[in-house]
Amino acid sequence: MDELIEFLTRVRPDIDLSLGLVIAVIVTLHVVQTKREVAAAAAWIGLAWFAPFFGGFAYFVLGVNRVRRRARRIRAPSARRGRTALERRELAEEDSHLAPLRRGVGRITGRQTEPGNAMRILANGDEAYPEMLAAIESARHTIGLSSYIMRADVIGGRFIDALHAAKQRGVAVRVIVDGIGSGWLPSPAYHRLRTVGVPVGRFMHSYMPWRMPFLNLRTHKKILVVDGRLGFTGGINVADQNLIATHPKDPVQDTHFRIEGPVVAQLVFAFARDWAFVADEGLDGDGWYPALDTPGDSLARVITAGPDEDLEKVEFAVLQSIACARDRISIMTPYFLPDERLVTALSLAAMRGVDVQVVIPEKGNHRLLDWAVRANIGPLLKYGVKVWLCPPPFRHSKVMVVDGAWSLIGSSNWDMRSFRLNFELCVEVYDPNLSAALEALVAENKAKPLELADITRRGFATRMRDAGARLLLPYL
Repeated sequence: MDELIEFLTRVRPDIDLSLGLVIAVIVTLHVVQTKREVAAAAAWIGLAWFAPFFGGFAYFVLGVNRVRRRARRIRAPSARRGRTALERRELAEEDSHLAPLRRGVGRITGRQTEPGNAMRILANGDEAYPEMLAAIESARHTIGLSSYIMRADVIGGRFIDALHAAKQRGVAVRVIVDGIGSGWLPSPAYHRLRTVGVPVGRFMHSYMPWRMPFLNLRTHKKILVVDGRLGFTGGINVADQNLIATHPKDPVQDTHFRIEGPVVAQLVFAFARDWAFVADEGLDGDGWYPALDTPGDSLARVITAGPDEDLEKVEFAVLQSIACARDRISIMTPYFLPDERLVTALSLAAMRGVDVQVVIPEKGNHRLLDWAVRANIGPLLKYGVKVWLCPPPFRHSKVMVVDGAWSLIGSSNWDMRSFRLNFELCVEVYDPNLSAALEALVAENKAKPLELADITRRGFATRMRDAGARLLLPYL
């Protein structure tokens, strides 16, 4: 026995070295084949060779994209069935400086813009929830609901009851909640929906940690589609904290949108594609894709993005819009951690005379993010981008407006998690009236300017803390 222990003691370092070498080689081969970002690839390879066991485990959990859409092919809705004289006229007369933006986003998304949509802004859950619940209660054929966070609190209970009642009267109800955002181990809303028989799926969920990435690859989308005719999207989850009038403990201000018109078919398709991934069931038929009227004047298109795509579609659309801007850009976002190419694009826009205004919360809901923002924002302030702090309560709205004519609304934040790691849904809208309303919303939340001096006067310890937080930018 002593001889065996002595033998193992003698050979164990060689075994550890050999196994570590194998792990480092495997990680390196996988990284060079799958990672396009040179800095990220170099970081993973370096970690694997420096600390093979820890690095290999970290890469397996955080670095490997396990998302693959199921083989089921979902038929895209026939968006052309809604083609109108209005769009033909717009195509013929298009000479705006934003025409390249429209063409570019078309190439990025593979979708066409849909004319004749009606858009309405809904402030906080106080305005959004009553309209969403009323839509669910009036549904006759289909309901699709997707939410990153859905809680079984007071308002969540009302949604669950309304969805159950809709199912009881024969409506085809489908619900998606995120496997982390709506709870990993306890997920009360999910279990209550299952208990009452509402078809519900948990996106990218497994009770076994090695079968799912915890922090990454979340569905951050907020979609409600009713009878294929009425849609809601934006930044609002389903939780009591969005009901500002009730004075919740941790209030969250937000912005949502009520949408009618042909672009709703694109919202339905986005939901149907996610449902097929979660439940392996296709959604089709007139209940999901009816013929649609043109009740408004907005030209709109859905932009979906996720780590299973071959490019970062929302980020590319944002970069294209910045490049086309001539006069002004207004941005409001709860998390402002743009990567180097976005920082460069915004800086260049400011340098060529575009008035770039960014509104972020004065105090976020994640302290580490606030630290990282202060370390990342310096170059923008240096080159003329104006950053404003929005006073509490925390504002979760995600809005971008270019030249008072083009708007981007939806679920995506201005950080690498939203642009590259999460599944997101945004809607681009060509409508001066909506743009004016959103610019006013951004303007009314500009309370205090963040100056370059505020960044440079930080003490050494604070700057080191913030710089360290910034290194986590890919995962914040």
